[in-house]
Amino acid sequence: MKVDTTAGLTAEGCRARQARLRELARAMQLDAVLLLDPRHVHYFTGHWGRAVFKPILLVPAESASVLVVPYAVEASPGAEVVLVTDGVRHGTLVDDQLLTAIAALRAHRLGKARAIGYDCQPPPGSFDAMHDVGAGLLAMRRRKDADEIELIRRGIRGCEVAYAAAPAFVRPGVTETDVYAELHRTAVRAVGEPIGEFGNDFQSGTPGGPPRRRAIEAGELVPLDLSVVVRGYSSDLCRTFAVGGEPSAAQREAHCVVVDAIERVERKLKPGTSCRALHAEIAAAIDGHRGWRFPHHLGHGSGLSAHEAPRLNPRWDDILQEGDVFTIEPGLYGDELRGGVRVEQDYLLTADGAVLLSSFPTVMYIDRRGAADTPFGNDASCLHTGAIRSPQTGTLAVGGDGRGAGSCRPSSRRRY
Repeated sequence: MKVDTTAGLTAEGCRARQARLRELARAMQLDAVLLLDPRHVHYFTGHWGRAVFKPILLVPAESASVLVVPYAVEASPGAEVVLVTDGVRHGTLVDDQLLTAIAALRAHRLGKARAIGYDCQPPPGSFDAMHDVGAGLLAMRRRKDADEIELIRRGIRGCEVAYAAAPAFVRPGVTETDVYAELHRTAVRAVGEPIGEFGNDFQSGTPGGPPRRRAIEAGELVPLDLSVVVRGYSSDLCRTFAVGGEPSAAQREAHCVVVDAIERVERKLKPGTSCRALHAEIAAAIDGHRGWRFPHHLGHGSGLSAHEAPRLNPRWDDILQEGDVFTIEPGLYGDELRGGVRVEQDYLLTADGAVLLSSFPTVMYIDRRGAADTPFGNDASCLHTGAIRSPQTGTLAVGGDGRGAGSCRPSSRRRY
């Protein structure tokens, strides 16, 4: 499958977000907002660079925004004025890029600003009157714009390319670290640039965790929870692979229960729905099934943070809103399962319902012999929960319902 490696934040999107930030500044009676988090600099300007560099952005309430960077850059979509400091001197970074950038801003424009908002606490003594705008920014970030969604889709496609390659090396005798390395290499090549932290779970035979120098064993389950982060925007998917042959009857049953739980949630996804109530309903339905446990959240929002609102979690009381991008990820774990089953999908909530952003089949297993023959393409309108067949090797993917290699509940819906 192809990944669009050109997707990025647009000038139109950046200008619209700056306009909303100016509205927030005026509502809080601020002269300007100073942004120190590189993710927010990117959110409002499209500028993205290496983590060692510390760009900052000033967005005055009534005049042009100012991007401050320690090196000369190509034009960023939403940068109206660009200041280049001497934060990099003959190839060497200065000790404190932030103070250097703030000094440049003071000389350029900050002299007349009295009340300044901030996203991250600036160094002590930097300014006289500072006001935290973090809550307003989080509320603004929750509703995703079209260019943000395209970056998230780009990360999702990177995950899915990695999943398509996984059956070739998720097999007995391969170490978890080697699986991690191959998945990471595949995702980076697909996305076409460095990616951020690459997910949570790579362990075999456990509910999840970071990869170990341990060889995976036949009969185990491997829940691969991947997150390709593209320019600060997180995707988040999980697929469960059975190692070394057909899954057991118990593993099939657990997988079917999890897939059915996802479809049960999908039918209720609309603005105004209580996230806490969704979690309670699914927990009541699947937690304790045959003694297996569902011990975690049902899902979470994703974007510039790996976890953000809405939180489908009993510890929060969030309500689904139009513009949310979020995951659904029920799971079941127990000793009998030799690990656990978790399946995670990504969605965008619109006024008309949820749009599925992820498209890789929710199968439990695809045999490596037929990986190239699976009918998986770049059609985000399809959600496959059943078997995939290869003309060379027969049924390679198991839906998990205990009825052979059929699906728990075939679906081709895109909206719910």
